[in-house]
Amino acid sequence: MKSYTLFLCIFSLLIVSCKETKKEEITANTTIEETVVTDNESAKKSVSDLKIIPIQHATTVLEYKGKTIYIDPTGGTKAFENQKLPDIVLITDIHGDHMNIETLDSLNLSKSKLVVPQAVAEKLPANYTKKLVIINNGEIKDVNGISIEAIPMYNLREEALKFHNKGRGNGYVITLGDERLYFSGDTEDIPEMRALKNIDKAFVCMNLPYTMTVESAANAVLEFKPKQIYPYHYRGTQGLSDIAKFKEIVNNGNETIEVIQLDWYPNRK
Repeated sequence: MKSYTLFLCIFSLLIVSCKETKKEEITANTTIEETVVTDNESAKKSVSDLKIIPIQHATTVLEYKGKTIYIDPTGGTKAFENQKLPDIVLITDIHGDHMNIETLDSLNLSKSKLVVPQAVAEKLPANYTKKLVIINNGEIKDVNGISIEAIPMYNLREEALKFHNKGRGNGYVITLGDERLYFSGDTEDIPEMRALKNIDKAFVCMNLPYTMTVESAANAVLEFKPKQIYPYHYRGTQGLSDIAKFKEIVNNGNETIEVIQLDWYPNRK
């Protein structure tokens, strides 16, 4: 009888031990599965290869997979003191808030190509000639492995025709990996902007009297439907344009377009 009782005790202990082992295995497997899910979620939320850095007004720095692009560099050395050296510099027009020779002279452009329209090329000092890639409205060129397309930029309103005539300056569509970025330069809501296709990120100006109203800019954006829109170049003679109103018009018209507001005027009072 004692032997039988001892056998039952040992058998019971073995069953309990097996259950505890199985429980530990289940817990371990659950932890592994949870870790995989967490890692997958982290991968989905990984930071994009593209970095967008607003400097001021129309001046922008892009970083993408080891390449750095300056767009309309202004502000002198100080504005770029924490930035990487540019591989490409894009200039849209001859006006001082886009083509600033003093700033260009202050930067280290030893490894840079300068992508410019003919009108800008004619105004740059001779020491930049060998660095120039001249691209005019409608042309597409590969520069340091990056596709750049020149889009017209000009005024439509009669009273503004004196500011930007058609054919002089360039907007740009820059292809970085799978993304197409559009920088409008100084323009109104021209047909060429409205006809743009497959734009992922659009940087669109809106300032009077030089370019267009927030209403015109929003109307154009609603037509060419970029995935994301960044209002930029919105300082006019009467101060800063109403960006909140621009966002409201865009999102009321198409809530899928993401309006992203970066700080283009960090030194404003």
